[in-house]
Parts: sequence; structure tokens; C-alpha cells
Amino acid sequence: MKVVLADHAGACYGVQRALDMALKASESATSAQTLGPLIHNPGVVRDLESRGVTVAANLDEIEDGTIIIRSHGVTPEVHDAVMAKGLPVVDATCPHVLRAQKAAADLARKGCRVIVVGEKGHPEVEGLRAYARREGAKVDVVPNPDAVPDDLRAPIGVVVQTTQRRENLDDVVDRICEQGITPEVKRTICSATSSRQDAAASLARQVDVMIVIGGRNSSNTTRLAEICAQECRESHHIESVSEIDAAWFDGCEAVGVTAGASTPEGQIREVVDYLESL
Repeated sequence: MKVVLADHAGACYGVQRALDMALKASESATSAQTLGPLIHNPGVVRDLESRGVTVAANLDEIEDGTIIIRSHGVTPEVHDAVMAKGLPVVDATCPHVLRAQKAAADLARKGCRVIVVGEKGHPEVEGLRAYARREGAKVDVVPNPDAVPDDLRAPIGVVVQTTQRRENLDDVVDRICEQGITPEVKRTICSATSSRQDAAASLARQVDVMIVIGGRNSSNTTRLAEICAQECRESHHIESVSEIDAAWFDGCEAVGVTAGASTPEGQIREVVDYLESL
């Protein structure tokens, strides 16, 4: 059985940067806590805890040590509260998320009603909404074109969760344009997300089975799994090698492997090594 790894897969710059910053903090601080999971990868979170980097559900749980702001960022209110705590702070917010936060605030300052294309309740999306609201904007979180409000009036600004699919953003914009409005669109989808999605779709069309590695709570990994399932009926989303069922590969000549942007190289290598051993 041939095992093929997608051309673009695994931890992106923002995730690797956050991991490096957290590990450095664990080595230099007496204690370190992330405000929420650093990234959406349960295996990585467990590994960090074994190294002394624990997870705090909220700021009230942190009384001493270093506070690590996770890669998804936080709302401006939480950021201000973190700084007011007076403890050492490591801000591991992904630079692409910071760019999206700035874009949301800029649209609001222009007087736009802001449409945030993304998943309701996701920490990154909550941050984007909060940054626009702080500047006085009315904000709608829209997961898909069917959720676009039908009472829009210009000016409308659109910002997008960094891990969304381009097609979803384009469909939302088209739905807004159907109301006779030309929105100002901030295309804040991360290039790493796009390259992983394109590579996964291309590979899924060429193999018999597709394996997608990453946390089930990871937005970008979930979208990779959806994309692969559209191109390859035998697609499986796993968090670790222990979930693989050898029966999936009966009669399989080629299996493709991809991984979300929050999946480190070590987890990918474990899966690839196991598949090559079958």
C-alpha cells in the first residue's frame, strides 16, 4: 500500500510559534498557564501539561506565574484584564488572527455593519466580534450564506475567521451582493489554511482512503475532513494513531494523509509510520 503525505500538512507558522513560546515559558517560569487551550489539539495540550504548562478556564483561576494567551487570541476586554493582572504575559496570538482583529476594528471605525464569517462561539470569532463591537459596530456572526441577514443596509464590511474555506466566504459575499450592496471585504483567511485545503482536496481525488489528523475541536482540521470526504468516500478524521482501524485499508492501493494546522510533525509521523507498516 502506497502512503502519500499531502504537500502542505500539519502545524502552521502560528501554531508552531505558539508552541515554541509556551515551551520557552515552561523552561523559564516557575509556573505557566494558558488562558484556555493553547491550540485545538488535545494531545498537544496533554503534552504541555506534562511539561508544567496547565490550562486555566478563566482569568480568575490564575493567581501567579506566567499567563499565556492562546493562539486564537482573546477579546480586547480579556486582554485588558490580563494586562491588569500584573503577572508576566506571553502573547501567543497568531499574527494572522491579530491581522483579522485589526481588520474587524478598522471596518467598524469606518461606520460599517460588520459581518464576521465564521463559527459562532469559536474563540477567534468571539474575538473578532468583540473588536468590532468595541468600535461601535453592529456585528453579525454568519457561519454560511443562509445565515446572512435579509435587512442589510450599506455600508457593510466583511471579515472572516482565518480558518474558513474561501468558497464559504465567496458565497456569503454573493448573498450580500444580492441585496444590492457591495461590501468591503477583508479576506483574512490564512494562506496556510488555503494551501492545506487545496493540497488535501487534490490528494483525496487520487487515493482510495484519506486520513485526516487533528483535534476534533479544531475548526481547520474539521474543514479539511469535510473537504476530503467530498473527494474521497473513504475519509477518516482521527486524533491519534490509536484510532486507526486496519480494516479501512482492505483492498487499498494508495492512502493519503493530511493534517490540520494545529497538528505537530510528531503526530503525523506516528500515523505515517504505522500506515507504512501495514
